[in-house]
Amino acid sequence: MVSKILRPFARLADRLLRDRNLTRRALQPAPRPGRSGITSSDYMGCPEMGYDRRGPGGYHTGEMVWTWVAFEEDANQGKDRPVLLVGSDEGWLLGLPATSKDHDRDAAQERRAGRYWVDIGSGKWDAMGRPSEVRADRIIRVHPDRVRRAAGRVDSRTFEQVAAAVARHWDD
Repeated sequence: MVSKILRPFARLADRLLRDRNLTRRALQPAPRPGRSGITSSDYMGCPEMGYDRRGPGGYHTGEMVWTWVAFEEDANQGKDRPVLLVGSDEGWLLGLPATSKDHDRDAAQERRAGRYWVDIGSGKWDAMGRPSEVRADRIIRVHPDRVRRAAGRVDSRTFEQVAAAVARHWDD
């Protein structure tokens, strides 16, 4: 609950610091403990995004990978889920958590809670072939060693739509 309340202030601070030519890293939260002692945290700001760019571990933007994703409410808990890779930062992969839950039905409620979703269609990342969505307002850092498996990729058009939504969210 607290993170939902503080998120708009963190975004405002990010914008103010960027306007003063300071780096995004000044706003990143302290690393959270992850599985096997490898730490991760949410990435604050808008990364440089481009389709099919090679990142750490040989993974490319536009790929869907499965990894453990910490819950926002409690970083000590989380679940294994697909993540769309959109960039990299200092040896970390940057990705957007994906879900097969349809948020179109509760879009207004999701927006009020500060969550924005983009449809990406279906692919090999979902064994049942369900359509998926990625969350454009939450960028997570993924250590390449913690990727469980690569599971397909989105096409360049879908990636550009997602990148535009991420940029719109972080630049508003």
